[in-house]
Amino acid sequence: MTWPTGVGRHVLDVVDSTMTEAARMAPTLSGPAWILGLRQTAGRGRRGRAWVDPAGNFAATLVMRPADPPERMALRSFVAALALHETFVTVTGRAEPFALKWPNDVLLNGAKVAGILLESSSASTGHLAIGIGVNLVSAPGGNEVEAGALRPVSLLSETGARVTPEEFLDILAPAFARWEAQFATYGFGPIRTAWMARAARLGETVMARAGTQSHEGRFIELDDQGALILVTARGRVAIPAGEVFFG
Repeated sequence: MTWPTGVGRHVLDVVDSTMTEAARMAPTLSGPAWILGLRQTAGRGRRGRAWVDPAGNFAATLVMRPADPPERMALRSFVAALALHETFVTVTGRAEPFALKWPNDVLLNGAKVAGILLESSSASTGHLAIGIGVNLVSAPGGNEVEAGALRPVSLLSETGARVTPEEFLDILAPAFARWEAQFATYGFGPIRTAWMARAARLGETVMARAGTQSHEGRFIELDDQGALILVTARGRVAIPAGEVFFG
């Protein structure tokens, strides 16, 4: 794989959090850059949850400054998901075990193998940080995840594929660059179509939780803003942000 032109590559032996490091580095960066932490001491996931990150797993953040409104920047979670899916297929030579779970997880044999976290800055840096965590060699125990959440698994345990974080990054970065170029050129439409072709439980009944409200319905599509569309007993419901649970 050829590293994308104009994109920085920073590999740190130890870091508190690659997302935090991205915020620190953003003011000095002249272009997009990947930050890989071989060990994180204070990794975090969505909604402030801790991200368990044993040695050998993948924890990286892409920091960039897209000249987009916030709603368009948020669509890059789908760009990142497609890049991750492509990377897993490249590493394992198999596509069938992998699926994308709305809004920002990658599944392997129906269990969680990777997660994506987006943070944007409204300060003068105006940066977007896309954090990616992958269970390459080990996964948290069931008691370390939220009640009702999918079981976490590792790439190694499920497929036998062993890849280092640096090797994974060297495949992921070019994949992201290709999907990002498509997004920049053609908009969200092709990204949306590609994501749905890899979506977990499309056409099936799921439970979505948005704030204090829960909706049960058949997952039929994403809309053109990336919202989850369910057909419920009360009709069609669009969920712009939230969590999905499988029965």
